[in-house]
Amino acid sequence: MGFGGISGWQLLVVLLLALVIFGTSRIRNLGSDLGSAIKGFRKAVADPDKADPDKLARTDAEFSETDTGAKSKEKDAPKA
Repeated sequence: MGFGGISGWQLLVVLLLALVIFGTSRIRNLGSDLGSAIKGFRKAVADPDKADPDKLARTDAEFSETDTGAKSKEKDAPKA
């Protein structure tokens, strides 16, 4: 008896079918994507004391007056 009632031969057949259907490159990409996702998750869950203080101090976006449209409103306003 194998893993959860699946014997070794049945597992081998399923893996062989997945290899034939998806191909080696797609399975390799899937494995690396899964590995990087797990690595990113572990990094996100890691102790905040280990986090880079510069990254924590930075804001997500920086806006200037031109980005908010404040100057464009002044241009559109009628002059007195």
